[in-house]
Amino acid sequence: MNTQILKITQSLQETLTGDPWYGRSLYSLLDQVDPSTVFVNPDEKGHALIELLYHIINWAQFVQSRLENDDTKDVRYYEQYDWRVIDPTIHTWKNGVKELKATNQHILDLLNNCEDSVLEDPVPHRAYNVGYMLDGYIQHNIYHLGQMFYVKKLLD
Repeated sequence: MNTQILKITQSLQETLTGDPWYGRSLYSLLDQVDPSTVFVNPDEKGHALIELLYHIINWAQFVQSRLENDDTKDVRYYEQYDWRVIDPTIHTWKNGVKELKATNQHILDLLNNCEDSVLEDPVPHRAYNVGYMLDGYIQHNIYHLGQMFYVKKLLD
């Protein structure tokens, strides 16, 4: 029985679509954002909503690639796209939300086919294992969800 994987997938699902203890889920917030506001940085010190969205996508893709044992892109590939320059003709809110949801669904599908033992596997080019990466990914989503909620509140 994969009790640890099940706990991780439930936790990730809760942060994405559930009713988490700390407030709203990520997708409920993303679906309520006015796309006309996503390029506005309300204080010029932080990030616009679109920047936060594509930052989250980048690290979701990193997690997906590690779960797939995809060695075609090492961690430097993902680091170069961390806080990327946003091109409004490519990086739209609608496309980003769709991409994030698809990537997270793929992560959940991959996890549903894993044994608990995979959590002990090392993550290539990192000093931690898959379990630590997944826990960090969930925390990362929650952290940036809080930022997005605050930015959205400033723009409303």
